[in-house]
Amino acid sequence: MRIALLGCGTVGGGVLRICRERVPELEVCRILTLPGELEDPLVTHDVADILDDPSIECVVEAMGGIEPAHGFLVRALEAKKSVVTANKAVVAAHFAEFMELAARHDVAFKIEATSGGGVPWIAGIEKARRVDDVTELSGILNGTSNYLIDSMERSGKTFGEALAEAKELGYAEADPSADIDGVDVQNKAIISATVAFGSLCRRDIPVLGIRHLTKPILDALEARGWSVRLLMRARQDGGCYAACVEPVVLSRASEEAHVPTNFNLATLVGQTVGELKFFGQGAGALPTGNAIVQDLLDVAAGEKPRYATAETLEWDPALLGAAYLFATNAPAPEGARLLASAEGSGTGKALSLVFGLDPVRAGELARAAAEADPETFVASFSDEAAASLESLL
Repeated sequence: MRIALLGCGTVGGGVLRICRERVPELEVCRILTLPGELEDPLVTHDVADILDDPSIECVVEAMGGIEPAHGFLVRALEAKKSVVTANKAVVAAHFAEFMELAARHDVAFKIEATSGGGVPWIAGIEKARRVDDVTELSGILNGTSNYLIDSMERSGKTFGEALAEAKELGYAEADPSADIDGVDVQNKAIISATVAFGSLCRRDIPVLGIRHLTKPILDALEARGWSVRLLMRARQDGGCYAACVEPVVLSRASEEAHVPTNFNLATLVGQTVGELKFFGQGAGALPTGNAIVQDLLDVAAGEKPRYATAETLEWDPALLGAAYLFATNAPAPEGARLLASAEGSGTGKALSLVFGLDPVRAGELARAAAEADPETFVASFSDEAAASLESLL
């Protein structure tokens, strides 16, 4: 199969290497880059050289961002070319449009590499759905945020020190906002929930990040037998669904609390299969490139997935109700129960608990607290961690 690459940075370069070294039946015949980015006889700086070439059967998009990626993918699908993409931002924003175009022009639109890098997460969801309704999703789907927390826990680094190290190692971008504020995981949660639940997931799902997580807060949690990770959570029940991204306080005995460095761990729950966990590298040239090449091989074999992208389920954030931790010097939310005072917590902030919140209401309270204390940190509790709360109050 003749393919073209839109972008040949980290991910595109991984695809090119794998195809050339291991999968010669996938012929990379054109590469779109900006001038000066890559010296290769296949390089073009004009996307028309790819879109107007009828011999190119499939386009791999590894550019990132919304535009011009969105416009290029629309034009590729309209030109009856299959598409494989790693771009979670553009898929989350335009999933329904892409699927409608792929169906209309009878081509494939494949998205494995958008969520979980080399982890076969989307494929795992699809396979589970052949037998089960997938009722719950959760997981660590951002290697940068996990690296930061793991480094703080294991090496005693401050947030700033861990972030500087992550940048040095190439795990964090120069501007890490999308990773530490949860936006990257939000896009992956939208895609994952849409595939799992067979209903278009809203783009405004609530998000809380880890920007204000400190080493003293981690130490205070650890002293109580807890850890924390930035998780995607989603659930469907009774014709309704909800999804969110937020830090979650976990039991130290949980698998998620022990995910090291920049690895991912994603979980689904099905009615007959029960709980399935998927662990592996969530980013990087070769892991993500591997996911794209797997999709390309599926396209070459004639696979054309058709994801349902009508919003058939009702939004109900109460499905994700939980207890929430507020680490802040702002006045405690109404109904909060004090876990530790600012003086006694060792964090410089009072630690309070609010029970029975959903992610939307928790986000509202977090933003209200941040008006008085901009470094407020808020996290939900997993069921396992919440089981120990009453004995601590």
